[in-house]
Amino acid sequence: MTAARYLREKLERMSPTERVERVVVQHFASPLLQALGFDDSEIREEFETGCGQVDLAARKNGDPEDTFFRSPKNPYLLLEAKSRAVNLREGSCYRDVVCQIESYLLAKNCKSAKWGIITNANNIQLWRKHGKVVHPATANLDISSDNIESIVRNLRDKIENYERALTVCVYNNKGGVGKTTTIINLAATLATKKKKVLVVDFDSQGDLTRSLEATPGKITLTQCLKDPKIDVHAIVQTYKLKGFSIFDIIPRDPELETLTDSRAVAYIPKGTRRLRDLIAPLRNEYDYILIDCPTQWLYFSQSGVFAADVILIPTRPDDLSSLNNAARVITSFVPETAKSRQDGGPRTLPIFFNGVSSRSEYTIRLAHEEIQKLINQEKSVDLLPYFWPHFKRGNENKSIFRIPDYAVISSAKFERRPAVFSDRRVLEYYQSLAREYFIDE
Repeated sequence: MTAARYLREKLERMSPTERVERVVVQHFASPLLQALGFDDSEIREEFETGCGQVDLAARKNGDPEDTFFRSPKNPYLLLEAKSRAVNLREGSCYRDVVCQIESYLLAKNCKSAKWGIITNANNIQLWRKHGKVVHPATANLDISSDNIESIVRNLRDKIENYERALTVCVYNNKGGVGKTTTIINLAATLATKKKKVLVVDFDSQGDLTRSLEATPGKITLTQCLKDPKIDVHAIVQTYKLKGFSIFDIIPRDPELETLTDSRAVAYIPKGTRRLRDLIAPLRNEYDYILIDCPTQWLYFSQSGVFAADVILIPTRPDDLSSLNNAARVITSFVPETAKSRQDGGPRTLPIFFNGVSSRSEYTIRLAHEEIQKLINQEKSVDLLPYFWPHFKRGNENKSIFRIPDYAVISSAKFERRPAVFSDRRVLEYYQSLAREYFIDE
């Protein structure tokens, strides 16, 4: 009998309303890990993460004399189980368990962990960790005896065929918040951390391409979009500074500007899904893929968000419209995209303030008042973790990450180089941004 078939039989024997979490751990979660390819010596119950005990942890044994069961360290996968009476389909219980698995994956004893699973034997969801980012690798799936074997195959395939890149779309439905500047300097900063980075200019205006003095080759991004037979590697170029390769870029080409919404639908196969398919062959060649797209929620921005694992939202504290539009991205555009994708993604990261003046504390207070209004008014989505990610019960920390306003950042555009290579302080700003959101150091 295969491990997946054994899991199916255990599921069929379990009460559909089982209220004891321990029963779910023993009769479903443990057999699930075995079906995913881990044997008994590679599984440990009640693993201490450093911020609490997760129900199960697993790691393949490299040395038969040093099994994970006997020496529980450097876990690869964490599993948090709940009783079948707990609603993991939606609502506050689901959100609490998501926060729980995220905190476990980011805990000090789980630096090596790449995957998290939450399940109550009625539902199951796989989560992926990339640096400091935890995001869905599957939708929140309903479990039945009819589909459990196919679910196991899907989860095992994702775990065993781990994609290297985290794809990030920097987006706000408001102009002037520094999306392109953020991408250029974040890409350069990640490159200084020995990360291999690709930036994609999917804005028909092409500000990113101009800022780096990139020019399309004989084969262009537009041609690649229209013809799936073209190898995407043909349009990848390398941005160099003083002869040194910094990061790769897919530049915008002039024909891209001719693609209105109606033309895109007519000429590009799969429409807004095409960009995600286009960059798929590159996801195992880079650590980060950063996508720049325009402000308006039309074809190019919809494509950029659809292609991403996570969405990073710059805002300005002196621009209340940027805060309101950030809320719109979080409550409308990203859920709309997730519904279309049906794979759990993308996930929105907390906002940050871009271009903060040293004399703007009063403006920031006004921004926080506006944020409080947005949080109070919104009923469909809890905006608090997206605007005040460090806010907790008993610790009302409303801090928001900031990139200061600095003249070198703006003037670097005219020098056709990332500002982080012009001023040490700017590099430190973006190193802090990378550590806040992406790099686990």
